[in-house]
Order: sequence, then structure tokens, then C-alpha cells
Amino acid sequence: MNLVPIGIIHSPYRETKDAPPQGRMKMDVFTIEIFEKYSAGLKDLEMVSHLIVLYWCDRAQRDLLQVTTPWDTKLHGVFATRSPHRPNPIAFNVVDLLERKGNLLKVKGMDALDKSPVLDIKPYNSQIDVVLNAKGLGLFEKWRKENE
Repeated sequence: MNLVPIGIIHSPYRETKDAPPQGRMKMDVFTIEIFEKYSAGLKDLEMVSHLIVLYWCDRAQRDLLQVTTPWDTKLHGVFATRSPHRPNPIAFNVVDLLERKGNLLKVKGMDALDKSPVLDIKPYNSQIDVVLNAKGLGLFEKWRKENE
């Protein structure tokens, strides 16, 4: 397996403690810089409103198999959570594409740390990427109701 970064994320979050548990809830603006070598792959990207950004959590711990979440204090298996700390710390965010200028993408809805390597970008499609009534642990929903 050979993954190569296609770009880098310029984020207001410099350290893990600065990042929110879910970027979709924040309004911070990020710049995704796609390396010139891959910029031809951005053709027609401005025609979509939302993107799936896959990136590498290069500062994550890779040896944790059980973690706690921001939503409760109970230990959960890492694969039942969205923790960045996992054997292969691949993360994704569904982001709002605000603008494209050449190889620079202005987006919001992320929780990535500054200088995180970008692995891939895909267009988000609400007709195929949404699973209505999908079952999860429900921790975020429970936390949100308690903190509204």
C-alpha cells in the first residue's frame, strides 16, 4: 500500500486541544491547498456544494484500540467511534465548499489540525451518501440534547 498526500490543510487548529470534537458544528474557515501536481484533478469541482475530504491524522496515537469520546466517559472500541486515534488514522470531513481559486479550496465544517496531509477529495452526494435512520451509538445525539 502506498498512500501519497495530494495536498495540505491550513487550519486554525494548531494542536489537538484546539480542535472541536465535530467540525460540522463550527463555522471556522479552512484552506485546502492541493499540490500543483494534482491540481488538474480539481477541474469542475466548483460545480459541487459539498466535499468529502479524506486526510491523515499525522499526530494521532496508532496503538489505541479502546478510547473514550467527548460524549461520555465509557471506554468504546475505537472502530465504534470517530476517534482520530486508531491503527490507520484516516479521517474524513464532509465540508461546505465556499470557493475555489486555482489549487486552493476554501471550506468550512472541518476539525483537522494545521498541516494535516490530504489523501483524497470526493464530491458529496446527498442521494447516495446519506443513510436515513442509520443506527449509531447515539452518544453525540444524547450529549447534544443534554447540552442544548
